Amino acid sequence: MKVFNTVKELRDELEPLRQAGKIIGLVPTMGALHEGHLSLVRRAKQECDIVVVSDFVNPIQFNNQHDLETYPRTLDEDVAKLQSVDCDYVLAPSVEEMYPTPVTDKYSFGIIEEVMEGPRRPGHFSGVAVVVRRLFDIVEPQKAYFGEKDFQQIAIIKNLVKQINYDIEIVPCPIVRADDGLALSSRNKRLSPENRAKAPKIHATLSEATQKAATMSVAEVKQWVMDVFTEDPAFDPEYFEIVEDVTLQPVTDWNDADGIVGCIAVWMDDVRLIDIIRFK
Repeated sequence: MKVFNTVKELRDELEPLRQAGKIIGLVPTMGALHEGHLSLVRRAKQECDIVVVSDFVNPIQFNNQHDLETYPRTLDEDVAKLQSVDCDYVLAPSVEEMYPTPVTDKYSFGIIEEVMEGPRRPGHFSGVAVVVRRLFDIVEPQKAYFGEKDFQQIAIIKNLVKQINYDIEIVPCPIVRADDGLALSSRNKRLSPENRAKAPKIHATLSEATQKAATMSVAEVKQWVMDVFTEDPAFDPEYFEIVEDVTLQPVTDWNDADGIVGCIAVWMDDVRLIDIIRFK
């Protein structure tokens, strides 16, 4: 495995492989890698000849400066983990390398960014789109792999690929969970031991919500989930939405769509956790 800090070095390495017809897979990450990330690499290794992982904390997608400053940065540990799953190349650039000039790009994603994360994190998805497009231009992959925990982000990136007319397959991959059900996240490291012990309640509640859907309306299930977390002082729920799984628009009836997903964001102290559950 080779680690590159500059775009040119990586592109020079990939060009002959691309010319030889190798299938290149990209796993974009912000580092602080966990088993969820490694599962994406394993999937990419199964489907591609070459796998590139980016390890870059993208400052322009943070609308909360404290979140940016406290985001874990563990490159040495990340490299060791990537070696263990036979990753081929790692791109770990500086901010100046990724953004040598001021960023002026702006992206709009219509209705899919007007719900859930969009209004609560202004500029977030445009910042995601900027870095993902740059990674696509650098690596020129045929496939790119993303975890389904960031469900809305996957919809945004699929839309981005359509907007710029890139022939890249976006591959959503299942959420990897700890034994107690908590969705793996780099932010989990910031939870206090007490809150880490309570955090599995998120997945447990969402799972119970899918059972309640048999006898409760969409509105009743939404209210029940919000009440569970509002009544527990360990949690500060930001939203729970039940949406159609392509447009991400809220549904009002279980028959409104063939695919329905519940998406939640909750705070525990200063740590923001997200998760999803599929109703059908």
